[in-house]
Amino acid sequence: MMLKVGDYVTRNSYHNDMVFKIIKIEDDIYYLKGLNVRLYADSEKEDLKAYDREEDVELEEPFLERIKPVNLDRNDYFYLPGKILHIDGDNEYLSRCLKYYEDANIWAAGVLEKESNISCRIQDLLEEYNPNIVVITGHDAYYRKRGKMDDINSYKNSAYYVEAIKEARKYENSHEKLVIIAGGCQSDYEELIKAGANFASSPKRVNIHALDPAIVAAKMSLADATKEINLKGILEDTKYGKDGMGGIITKGTMYVGYPR
Repeated sequence: MMLKVGDYVTRNSYHNDMVFKIIKIEDDIYYLKGLNVRLYADSEKEDLKAYDREEDVELEEPFLERIKPVNLDRNDYFYLPGKILHIDGDNEYLSRCLKYYEDANIWAAGVLEKESNISCRIQDLLEEYNPNIVVITGHDAYYRKRGKMDDINSYKNSAYYVEAIKEARKYENSHEKLVIIAGGCQSDYEELIKAGANFASSPKRVNIHALDPAIVAAKMSLADATKEINLKGILEDTKYGKDGMGGIITKGTMYVGYPR
């Protein structure tokens, strides 16, 4: 079996449950990035199986159909959805999220930035874009060998997300004036929420879908600013539900006006 950078594969040892793209091959080790899940991995060639696009290993189509943005009922009213600033450590996932916002007719700005640098830039970015919602995401992982689950040093990037959240909260302390959605795969959910995030991953330390932060952001953008959100309903629309994302009850960010 010939495999090269850019090919899609699954891993036999994980029952071929997830699709990856090969991003690097070095010393017979294949470095992988999740096609739909914010996850890095590596593998030996013998464990890999070429992915047949006709297979639907992750049942993506039903999921993508379920999360299609709804069209607002225009009638006599006009709508002002909340503005989104999306800061992402991965360019491919960022582009995919921006396309999701575009399809929902939501104003969004995207910034590509390494997780370790976000805290240094976030206040300037908030000043520049003045969003109602900021997404702080990219990659993360929990490493059991480093320590316990409640030790933030056991995570790849959670400490960076915490610092970025804290800097954002110095800029705007109110959870309703600035909605913060933070984290990646297996992030330290409790610490992100304590730092000031409205929504964070990952309560059960599971991997999250590339679009999960964007789904939550879009839901918040289109939620009525005068009413409390349906928290459980928002979380249930993400790929892995309350296992992958959690948050606090707050109000939405969209204003409705009359007449058009």
